[in-house]
Amino acid sequence: MHIGIGLPNQVRDVAASVLPQWAEQAEQAGFSTLATTGRYAYPSVSDTVALAAAAGATTTIGLLSAVLLAPTWPGALLAKEIAGIDGVSGGRLTLGVGVGSSKDEFSVPGHGIHGRGARLDADLATYRDVWNGEPVGGGPNPAVPSGTRQVPLLFGGYSASTLRRMVRWGDGYIGGSLPLAMTSPSFEAARRAWQEAGRNGSPKLVVLAYFALGDRETGQANIRDFYRLAPAEIAANAVLCTTPEMIKQLIADYSGLGVDEIIFVPATDNLDDLTRLADIVG
Repeated sequence: MHIGIGLPNQVRDVAASVLPQWAEQAEQAGFSTLATTGRYAYPSVSDTVALAAAAGATTTIGLLSAVLLAPTWPGALLAKEIAGIDGVSGGRLTLGVGVGSSKDEFSVPGHGIHGRGARLDADLATYRDVWNGEPVGGGPNPAVPSGTRQVPLLFGGYSASTLRRMVRWGDGYIGGSLPLAMTSPSFEAARRAWQEAGRNGSPKLVVLAYFALGDRETGQANIRDFYRLAPAEIAANAVLCTTPEMIKQLIADYSGLGVDEIIFVPATDNLDDLTRLADIVG
């Protein structure tokens, strides 16, 4: 199983200048992927900015949004942003998307919380058209350079619609930072939906888990603050690894479940935690 690490872009009042350094050190440490977790209505750094910074600071490590709340964006604009980041990275980006659930995230006029699922369904087709180089805005020009690829898609969420979108448009599923007993059924459902849809092989399965190996109290406080407006079952059950034993046990558990990659999401922006995690999993 691959071991990735998150960027601390979602940490409240993160020092944004740490992100390129974090990305560079994560690549040097041998992590498989750098991932973002994003919200708009929060004092943090957006997914696209963090991913662009990581793309410029690295050369080989994978990049992933885990997950970006896609319906908060105009579809064609997001498609252009993502294509640009993927191009800067040399084709290392995977776009992980979800629909979101908190009203305060949906602040762009015409992109409110109501109808977000239908918008995402339409936007997924828009992404493909934009990345294919179709003209945009009623004029003759495409939005992206020629040679832009179709960026791989992963989906996060807990509804039947999430799995429907995954099997139609995506390459796999992202499970949230919740206890194994809560994530395991979602992975089983993703595999079953994939097979029932007649897709070849198996979906890529990625799971998230928070970690704070230095200042554990701050890490816990940051998670509580981040999920303050989230559904109660998520806010109350977010997994936080605070010891080497917890890290190793979680890797063993998800490896046994057949998950392809676990991404440890930092609960603080302290670079020492990156080093501590690398020492444990290396």
